[in-house]
Amino acid sequence: MTIFPMLAVLLPFVAAVVGLLFSRVPHRAPVTVQPPDRAAGERANTRAAWIATVPTAAAAVLAVVLAWGPGFAYFTGDAAPQPTGQTFGTIVTGAIPISLTLQADALSSVLGVLVTLVALAVQVYSAGYLADDPRYPSYSAFVSLFTSAMLLVVYSGDLLVLYVGWEIMGLCSYLLIGHWWEDRGNSRAAVKAFLVTRLGDVGFLFGIFVLGVAADSFRIADVLAAVPGMSPATLVTATMLLLSGVAGKSAQVPLHTWLPDAMAGPTPISALIHAATMVAAGIFVVARLFPAFTAAPPTLDVLAVMAALGMLGAALAALAQDDLKRVLAYSTISQLAYMAGGLAAGSDTAAVFHLLTHGAFKALLFLCAGVVIHHVGSNLMTQMGGLRRELPVTFVTMTVGFAALTGIPPASGFFSKDGVLAAMDDALSTGRLTDAAALLLYGCALATVAVTGAYAARAWLRTFFGRPRAVALPEPEPGTAHVVDVREAPRTMLVPLVLLAVPALLLGFAGEPHLDLGIAVISVVLTLLGAGAVYASWRGDPLADPARLLGPLRVPCERAFYLDAVYAALVVRPIRALAALVVTTDDKVVDGAVRGSGASARRLSGMLRLAQNGNVQLYVSGVLAGVLLIAVGAVMFT
Repeated sequence: MTIFPMLAVLLPFVAAVVGLLFSRVPHRAPVTVQPPDRAAGERANTRAAWIATVPTAAAAVLAVVLAWGPGFAYFTGDAAPQPTGQTFGTIVTGAIPISLTLQADALSSVLGVLVTLVALAVQVYSAGYLADDPRYPSYSAFVSLFTSAMLLVVYSGDLLVLYVGWEIMGLCSYLLIGHWWEDRGNSRAAVKAFLVTRLGDVGFLFGIFVLGVAADSFRIADVLAAVPGMSPATLVTATMLLLSGVAGKSAQVPLHTWLPDAMAGPTPISALIHAATMVAAGIFVVARLFPAFTAAPPTLDVLAVMAALGMLGAALAALAQDDLKRVLAYSTISQLAYMAGGLAAGSDTAAVFHLLTHGAFKALLFLCAGVVIHHVGSNLMTQMGGLRRELPVTFVTMTVGFAALTGIPPASGFFSKDGVLAAMDDALSTGRLTDAAALLLYGCALATVAVTGAYAARAWLRTFFGRPRAVALPEPEPGTAHVVDVREAPRTMLVPLVLLAVPALLLGFAGEPHLDLGIAVISVVLTLLGAGAVYASWRGDPLADPARLLGPLRVPCERAFYLDAVYAALVVRPIRALAALVVTTDDKVVDGAVRGSGASARRLSGMLRLAQNGNVQLYVSGVLAGVLLIAVGAVMFT
């Protein structure tokens, strides 16, 4: 089993390479009734689906085997067995060596299962969702590479090896968000995601360097063992720098603005990014290096404030969105802030448990949203309604997902959110956080519970109830996967929904959950109050948007409190103005000097050319004139 972590990482990587190089190899088959080009494209897509799905399934089996013992130990508090894995070599750098170690301990084995199972569901779902997409082979290969990169982050035993997977995920997110690059909005969303996450990654890399130099090793086990001997200044500096990368990858304030725009990509990619990879990586790293963060109280205070602002602000933004995918995107930012708040409050197990349940129900919600969008032909809830009869399977599974999101018992989110809220409640008395940070965190968390119930009820009612508002649209170009249909989605899309609904409903019973009855009651009451207010508003006028309950706050919430406009004014426009100045300076000054010297040389040569015109008489006259001048000069000066 020591080689299992390496195999789990390599299998999706090999699938990516094979998919990119060989999925379009000409296949000699009898010519069918279909045009040859379309038939060849369908065969290529089928081969790509098998190439991507089978290795991901094998990696999922390996991940489950690795997690069978350690995974339960992580949540039950039992003594965890020794990590499973080995070192495959060392890169000598002249200073601190890089250890090529892959291993599965209690934490990484649990996250490995989440990554592989969600990735497998996304691969199967995508085979139906993008069946007619001409670029599906490259898409499936990039999803496999994405999966391999996240598994490298999860199973890595060295911080720099972890960073390699961290950056490959950033590249894959750019490629997948911009899959339909013909639309300029998609391309801009991909570039925005790439640049914003890179901004955070600069600090993340320097944080790794600070920890590695202080511990004289980049091995995670050695770094954690050296934490008690590090100075407070070193720990605060390192963890603050790491927190910038966490904010970028996990879309936390103030680097969260890329995530809603990332909805421009295919819906299965939204499910993959929001549930199992990109956004989970930041929370995982904090949990992985948790002893270093707990030894830096100022960093925990900063994390608590970030989480408090992010969870409530994103929930309010979700309540005002009309795009179903953007509702779920802001919901992801809010739920990740819950996890960050649990980590700041001192409970890594509660945060990771919520990360697992969130991975299940958020992947389910995004894939259900994909079925709805595929059916209606639009992302906007103003064009949905009454779909529970047309999409019965999607209705039931998405209802389960919304119940888990809002924390309605016995769905999984009820148990995991209760653990996070209990940790925040304990932080008020334990002194782990300053009083102001602990109070702000807990107060925002309780308010977010009510707002979560409100936006989830609004999305559920406007999508599945009321009068149908879908209007048949013309057949789009191949690859958009947005068509109006009167049937349920194909089985390749429905089977992942049914399978994900099981953990979304029952995963909360894993790990011997311990409920705080008082907090659980408060949480459920707040959820019902938020959902009840939306239901009352919708019941009074089913055609009106319940977001009107926000009153004058509706427009600011819909614009996400104008943070993008602030960034545009303070960052984007000044940088573009500076870039324009640099271009002008380069064109007018640098290139102007070069062009000016060339023009001067040409003018001088033009003057000399006047004397070299090929007229022999002029040449002789010039010679005689010169001789005459010499003679006169000789007479006058001698």
